[in-house]
Amino acid sequence: MKKNVLVLLPTEARHREKLEAAGAECCFVYSRPDEVSLEQIQAANVIIGQPKPDMLRASENLEWLQTASAGVDPYIVPGVLAAKTVLTNATGAYSKAVSEHAFALTLMLIKKLHLYRDEQLKNHWSDRGTVTSLSDSTVLVVGLGDIGRAYARMVKAMGAYVIGVKRRGGACPDYVDELVLTQDIDSVLPRADVVMSVLPNTAETRYLYTDERFDKMKDSAVFVNCGRGNAVSSEVLHRALKEHKISAAAIDVVETEPLPADSPLWGLENLVITPHISGFFHLPETFEHIVDIAAGNLAAYLAGKELRNVVDFATGYAK
Repeated sequence: MKKNVLVLLPTEARHREKLEAAGAECCFVYSRPDEVSLEQIQAANVIIGQPKPDMLRASENLEWLQTASAGVDPYIVPGVLAAKTVLTNATGAYSKAVSEHAFALTLMLIKKLHLYRDEQLKNHWSDRGTVTSLSDSTVLVVGLGDIGRAYARMVKAMGAYVIGVKRRGGACPDYVDELVLTQDIDSVLPRADVVMSVLPNTAETRYLYTDERFDKMKDSAVFVNCGRGNAVSSEVLHRALKEHKISAAAIDVVETEPLPADSPLWGLENLVITPHISGFFHLPETFEHIVDIAAGNLAAYLAGKELRNVVDFATGYAK
């Protein structure tokens, strides 16, 4: 029996050719999340993209959902997907885009480029004082998945001493000098000159960065968050920056998105905010990777082979 494949991605002809070559015996329907009908979603055996969770309604026809994102929080909520539905994500597609964004933010902070931009906009020619270097700095990479590893390679190439933090142990990559478990993060926070967080949204990582943990950091340290906004509350981050518990921070994610216009975070000189744009498809290469993952998984699915990036519903991570 032919499988009904619903594609909710902004595909061009070449992407459709690739997907249809992988699923030659399938019936394809193309739409967008804001245009797709409930009937189309409920009829699909396979969905590639990001359907609205409330439209899935635990459809018994849906055998496999391939998301275009690495985070799958809305889809692991009980009742959204039927028990038999396999969920796969786009882990690996975003590593270049997000890691480079985080690296750029790191350099911006330690070189005070954000302060010089502020001075430029005020027509001020002024010296903002000393800066630091990644060379010989200690960089804490919290979340050593694809993005964290890509970032670790970059800062290591710049001469940093890299400490990786991950939930499970394992071999230490050659671009990481030291590896600790998330539960032991307190032991390494005081040593870090840079803390770069790229954590997913799990019960263990939610609000990981508390007042007490910012107290443990150097007052000269910088904090970069390109993972999930709820790793730190806006109030805690505001206090850490306002009270100069750390030197500066840069965030691509916040606890509540979009960040409310009246949030006090907007007015902090020592904070750089980007509006959750490090990923998505802003780097065109990212979308090509997503289509490749989807096409490869579609071919594997039809052949009864193991899929890439199958999500563990208990953790929200790809297994």
